[in-house]
Amino acid sequence: MTLKIGLVSISDRASQGVYEDKGIPALQEWFAGALSSPFTTLTRLIPDEQPVIEATLRALVDDEGCQLVLTTGGTGPALRDVTPEATLAVADRVMPGFGEQMRQISLKFVPTAILSRQVGVIRKQSLILNLPGQPKAIKETLEGLRDSEGSVVVPGIFAAVPYCLDLIGGPYVETQEAVVKAFRPKSAQKPVP
Repeated sequence: MTLKIGLVSISDRASQGVYEDKGIPALQEWFAGALSSPFTTLTRLIPDEQPVIEATLRALVDDEGCQLVLTTGGTGPALRDVTPEATLAVADRVMPGFGEQMRQISLKFVPTAILSRQVGVIRKQSLILNLPGQPKAIKETLEGLRDSEGSVVVPGIFAAVPYCLDLIGGPYVETQEAVVKAFRPKSAQKPVP
């Protein structure tokens, strides 16, 4: 089974063409280097409107069959930032560890990371994650932080994503370990051919 990933950039100004969206290209580039398993992406650039976000997330999971959906943008405390509310509205189950880990990573750089309201949820057999909007922060959140020798000191959230997908009935996803090493218990690892 090929992993189908929905990438959603949520921005009033980018969706109106005021400036170029950088979230979706950053995610596409990251996945191209991070995954060794086959995958396809579907992209959406939409405004900060809760009904539009909810409808987009539902369509990507229910109609398009995405097993993984990543959003960028709209997770701060501003009045227009409604991505977490929209994500929670379509959720069957909340996965709080994803938001906790994203904030832990960001706190290594900026004290305002505590203002982030990113969430992770499951809808049917799909994992939906709210990521930051900046390309540098997207990469750090997914990969984690390394020391000067290249050893991981703070794990990124993507290390847990492949096993989460296994548990909810998604495809077996393998990563390029130089970018991010997927963690699975020994009992869940497929034998190397």
